[in-house]
Amino acid sequence: MKVARFIAHRVAFNQQRSLSRFIIRLSIVATVISVAVMIVTLAFANGFQEKVSEKVFSFWGHIRIQEKQPFKALIAEEIPITRDPDLEKDIMRDPQIKSIAAFATKYAILKTKDEIDGVLLKGVDAGYNFHQMEDFIQEGRPIQFNDSTYSREIMLSAYMASQLKLKANDRILIYFIRPDGRLRPDRLTVSGIYKTGIEEYDHTFAIGDIRLLQRLNDWDTTQIGGYELFLHDRKAIDKVADDIYSRENFPPTWDAQSVRSVSPNIFDWLNMQDTTRNVLIGFMVAVAIINLITCLIILVLERVRMIGVLKALGATDWTVQKIFLRHSLLITLSGILLGAAVGLGILYLQEATGFITLPEDAYYMDKAAVKIVWSQVGLVCGGTLLICLLVLMIPSLIVRKIQPVKAIQFR
Repeated sequence: MKVARFIAHRVAFNQQRSLSRFIIRLSIVATVISVAVMIVTLAFANGFQEKVSEKVFSFWGHIRIQEKQPFKALIAEEIPITRDPDLEKDIMRDPQIKSIAAFATKYAILKTKDEIDGVLLKGVDAGYNFHQMEDFIQEGRPIQFNDSTYSREIMLSAYMASQLKLKANDRILIYFIRPDGRLRPDRLTVSGIYKTGIEEYDHTFAIGDIRLLQRLNDWDTTQIGGYELFLHDRKAIDKVADDIYSRENFPPTWDAQSVRSVSPNIFDWLNMQDTTRNVLIGFMVAVAIINLITCLIILVLERVRMIGVLKALGATDWTVQKIFLRHSLLITLSGILLGAAVGLGILYLQEATGFITLPEDAYYMDKAAVKIVWSQVGLVCGGTLLICLLVLMIPSLIVRKIQPVKAIQFR
């Protein structure tokens, strides 16, 4: 063991110029790139999926309760349901539930002196947790409620505000179509301007007081479009939705749906990123393996005479194999450690500066999001080391076929 370690270190740290020295450096660089790319890919994929998911959840909650409407599109008004305070209290007893709030939507027309735009006004009540939208608000503040009447404030998206040439605290005229077909105008104040980065939301929705919608629809104060539920852990969405739907006091005509099923196009697209990520990681693992196998073969061939001398002096095949396996281990470990350092360095730099930008209309964010999962980093490093060591056993078997007499005469 000591002989193998001594010779492996002498070969590895030999400062003489040779083909093997160049190949070793090339192998280390290739391993560094492979490991760094895998770590960066995983962190970017995690960050991207989490960031987009949180944007959807922050706008719609994790679970929606409303009247069953098969094939209902997201951008459509709801069939009204009657609030059930007992059911609300029962749902809030679930430790997974963070908050529950009523909502409703209604089409309207926004008008300024020179511009006009259509909107789907999302009405919420005083129980709505605007903390979920803090990251989206670019200007102003959320709407404020009062006890006497409905709030005469509205939140617009940055896109709508730009189209209508409005800013926070400006007044705007809004027209609603009442159930009898008459137009009902109202004048509201723009309390805040938000931007989710999701075009489907920013081009469509404004946020106001649900009591305004109740009055316009001739609903009483107990009628709403549905409930939005926010959870502590989004991984429990499906289980909580099933538990709510199966409660004895849950109305049979109502439905409890995960927001994933309400916006399937976005989540299907996010799931496709897993395939892209896995393919890229597979390519990087293949590059690292092929590179190290090639490196070891060249090292063995360049040291054929040394192998012959060692065997002639009585060294066993396994002793000679250990020399090259140890040498390969040094190459692999150097590449993995440097690759992890490079990959994590890029990720920390991205978090600090956001130098990798994205077209927001295509990716729902203007810069690449990062989420480092340390277990994944460990898995990349450990998995790369294990796979490479297993595969490196194959070319090291060449040593067994080398005969001392022929090897010593090899040129």
